[in-house]
Amino acid sequence: MIIDKLKQLHILGSIAVMPDFFVDRVIRLESKEKLASAFEEKAKNGGGSVRGVPTMDIRGGNAVNVAYALAKLGAKVTLFTVADDIGSAMIRQAFSQFGDKATLRIAPGRHGCTTAFEFPHDGSRVNVMVSDIGDNASYGPDRVASKDDQALLKNADAVMVLNWASNQKGTELAEHAFKSSPSAIHFLDPADISTRKTEFRDALFKISGMTDCLSVNENECDHLANALGLDALLGASYGADDVKKAAGKIAESVGITTDLHTRIGSAWSNGKEAEFVHAVKVEPKILTGAGDVWDAADMLGYIAGLDPRERLLFANAAASLYVREPTGEPPAMNKVYELIERVQ
Repeated sequence: MIIDKLKQLHILGSIAVMPDFFVDRVIRLESKEKLASAFEEKAKNGGGSVRGVPTMDIRGGNAVNVAYALAKLGAKVTLFTVADDIGSAMIRQAFSQFGDKATLRIAPGRHGCTTAFEFPHDGSRVNVMVSDIGDNASYGPDRVASKDDQALLKNADAVMVLNWASNQKGTELAEHAFKSSPSAIHFLDPADISTRKTEFRDALFKISGMTDCLSVNENECDHLANALGLDALLGASYGADDVKKAAGKIAESVGITTDLHTRIGSAWSNGKEAEFVHAVKVEPKILTGAGDVWDAADMLGYIAGLDPRERLLFANAAASLYVREPTGEPPAMNKVYELIERVQ
């Protein structure tokens, strides 16, 4: 049933995604303690190189990652972002395989740079990122104000505003993009709001009437819950019922349908009803970008008319295929079909 609906998916316009682009360097550690010890030893000797640490450079940024994942799944996308000449070349090279299915609206400026450290913690692997945000920090409505930009937004089937937390003009951008696309599905994923949680709460109340879906992970869920004056919804140890109830509490409090994706599974709630679907079990080979693949599949599920359980299963499957490959390459749709047939 899920596959039949997805095969009938027909996107009339495109999915518009904005605004951030980062160049990510992923550093995989055996443990953070070993790195700290190596740093201390080198410092005692006046500096030097710590060798033998696996690293990988990949294009990053929530918007670029989501747009790329959507294109890999067969969708037509329009990417609005900012980059310098080198960054622009990276983006164009990556999206060239999609031909006219990918429209790139790259404003000139300074893209972000991120170093992501991956290491074991409490029985699982986590990633901690250090970022220079660049001009992603001030990507406002003026960046998508041309006649061509407005036409692309007006004809979009969906508009996804991502990484609000890194953008001081994020609320204004969301307002502008959503008002400019009255017939589109409006999707918001804020990324890490830990230092701006109260401001994000206020932003949600401001744009709740024009936002169709709020997508958050467990970290963002707990920070938002704190800003809303709710008790900790997930905490350090949680189960399926906790995730389902958390999505319901957030949706009820902010008045926006909420999708919550976590390491054990994902949930949906409109504030009255809620659903939960367990994650597809897999040993992760990469962590950075998994939420972006999940968001991309989630959005396609909305456009395809999947019901909440079907959509969550589809998004979980796509994210599972991504994390099991160390290459950082999102899955193609036929691979997701194959996995769904095995697990549903």
